[in-house]
Amino acid sequence: MSFSELGLRAELLNAIEAQGYTTPTPIQLKAIPAVLAGNDLLASAQTGTGKTAGFTLPMLQRLANGPRPAPRSVRALVLTPTRELAAQVGDSVRDYGKQLPLKSHVIFGGVGQQPQVDAIRKGLDILVATPGRLLDLQQQGHVSLANVEILVLDEADRMLDMGFIHDIRKLLALLPATRQNLLFSATFSNEIQALANRLLDNPTMIEVARRNTTAETVDQAVYYVDREKKRDLLAHLIKEQQWYQVLVFTRTKHGANRLAEHLEKQGISAMAIHGNKSQSARTRALGAFKAGKLQALVATDIAARGLDIDELPQVVNFELPNVAEDYVHRIGRTGRAGSDGQAISLVCVDEHGLLNGIERLIKRDLVKHIAPGFEPDPNAKPEPIENGRNKRGGGRGRGSQNAGNRGQRQGKGAGDGQQRPPRRRSQKRQQA
Repeated sequence: MSFSELGLRAELLNAIEAQGYTTPTPIQLKAIPAVLAGNDLLASAQTGTGKTAGFTLPMLQRLANGPRPAPRSVRALVLTPTRELAAQVGDSVRDYGKQLPLKSHVIFGGVGQQPQVDAIRKGLDILVATPGRLLDLQQQGHVSLANVEILVLDEADRMLDMGFIHDIRKLLALLPATRQNLLFSATFSNEIQALANRLLDNPTMIEVARRNTTAETVDQAVYYVDREKKRDLLAHLIKEQQWYQVLVFTRTKHGANRLAEHLEKQGISAMAIHGNKSQSARTRALGAFKAGKLQALVATDIAARGLDIDELPQVVNFELPNVAEDYVHRIGRTGRAGSDGQAISLVCVDEHGLLNGIERLIKRDLVKHIAPGFEPDPNAKPEPIENGRNKRGGGRGRGSQNAGNRGQRQGKGAGDGQQRPPRRRSQKRQQA
């Protein structure tokens, strides 16, 4: 099926063609007609499946013939967990909507707010925002959400992970009771399903891939190594296998900095991105990496969420994540849109429990290697693991016991693990 058969208008079809796309992805085939029909949507798909266009295209079409936005008001609101993902969505809105008379803007923290205030002042058809900055501007009276027709929660699972649930609740209370809601998540965790029950009205459900599956196009392997030899092993693999573009994940900001410095000393061009880096530094590092001027980009999970890098060949888990589902998110950066990719995990004795939890989650055993000269000490004892977000240990299997249980990780304060009796449409949205 072609995009023209999905009922999209000529201006959007021209923009799609200009981007070089000819055939809709599976999630686009399912999501575009549902959104055009005005349905609420609950969609799960792996990264790299084209979900951004899956909601951007029909959203643009639905807004195209509507009224002009009132001053300081917004007709469609897209919430994302990170600055990078907000920028990526904003680019899609601009690229696909360039032939339509719609105004859009992206706002996030870490940069001055005045240009954002100026952009909102005359009203916007589409606002892409991170929750914190949007709340700040709303509380200062710079933006009204009373006229929102379409709400999109993108990467909703990550927003819950990052503790945005309270901000999201505050924002939902500012929205009109009647609107279209689109919720996108990489996984359908219990917390996401609970949020959907409160937010969505008779939604169309889309699950492109089986829950917590990893792409078949990604070659996954493990290298066993002692913790103190990991940095040298990574440098060795990059040089020996001639990796020219590798995204490396660490647990902590400090660990990302140290690893990037170590790689530089080994003659490998590398930079780190994480929450403590300024937005300009993060943008500069990502730009250099995409342009091929940087061999290794070292990132924490939060900073790497939403990175859109075409045909990224290698992802390395320098440290395994404490939550098994994050492994799926990480390696989803490679093997995208049918391209081949490679995901390597460097695993020390501390992480054997985490590895077991990951293999149970993805329902497959990963190929194990030991690199000559980097053989692990068979008598090494595991030490507790610190997580960059919550300092919870996981080295002796605790991480695997809690793998996928985000409710425990974010604590009872999140409040979205409780099932609630069904309400009428207006009540549900007013109280969400």
